[in-house]
Amino acid sequence: MFSKIVVHRVGNKINGESLMLSQEELQLEEGMAELLENYFLGSFKSEETFHFYSDSYLVNNPVYSSVSEIFEDKAKFIWESENIAKHLFEAAENPRVQGGELFIVYFEDEREGTERVDKIGIFKTEKRESFLKISSREDNFDLEKDQGIGLSKIDKAALIYNNDKETGYVLSVVDNNKNGDMYYWFEDFLKVKQRDDDYFHTQEALMVYKDYITKQLPQEFEVSKADQADFLNKSINFFKEKEEFKLDDFASEVLGDEHVIESFVNFKTDYEQDMQINIAEEFPISEAAVKKTQRHFKSIIKLDKNFHIYIHGDRQKLAQGEDEKGKYYMLYFEKEV
Repeated sequence: MFSKIVVHRVGNKINGESLMLSQEELQLEEGMAELLENYFLGSFKSEETFHFYSDSYLVNNPVYSSVSEIFEDKAKFIWESENIAKHLFEAAENPRVQGGELFIVYFEDEREGTERVDKIGIFKTEKRESFLKISSREDNFDLEKDQGIGLSKIDKAALIYNNDKETGYVLSVVDNNKNGDMYYWFEDFLKVKQRDDDYFHTQEALMVYKDYITKQLPQEFEVSKADQADFLNKSINFFKEKEEFKLDDFASEVLGDEHVIESFVNFKTDYEQDMQINIAEEFPISEAAVKKTQRHFKSIIKLDKNFHIYIHGDRQKLAQGEDEKGKYYMLYFEKEV
């Protein structure tokens, strides 16, 4: 349960909206506090984590600096929450960014000892939903339309864990309402990057391999769409079945051909340079990252506008050829399901 909460109103300065700062914490009934906590934390479903960064020194990142002050001294909670709200107000450079309420929340870990990790939450509500208010009056009812904040999911949220301060803390971040501006919350306001962990390496290894199979492989080698689908299926199965990724094992089991392996290693090197990242050659595989990334691995062969063939398994049960009627695929199966 959180121990401190304050709310500010942050408008969009580009649209002439104002910044309204609260001077004291919200005092809530127990039922309301539980409702808000579920609302705030309900959107953190991914295991993807981030860290603050700065183009110079970490202390020059405004949000990093403010949360550090709060973790050091909770008496600065209101003051630093105002600084966070002011920074968010100045971060809006796009007229499509919606104004809204900014909640700063302090979560105290109730565990004891070294496992204790307090958290600071930064939550912004933007969308308004219409709802009906029904009130009784003698033998009749009145129906009134109003607008408010829906509690299904928060629009923008960041949860900062009080560990790894030296490298920018550990954060969970979500943005469910980008408003046509992908950089406002992650880059302009928080200034965060994805952490270099197992989730990151699993995700990036899968994506660089997908890009190689779908873009580079057909340029260098004679492969069919069925071959590409087979490569994609083999890669996903490798990540699902193994607990640890080793590039040499992956190359021999999935790619096989030494010329393809060499081509892939070169492509991976160029990818890392272009993206300014480093993907480890050995790391524990993150099941959560595999589950999230595999949705991008669509092993589908599209034939004109008439048919789609979805390939989920044995490549040997799929053959292709050409006769006087045109090109064809032949599928072998045991039974219809």
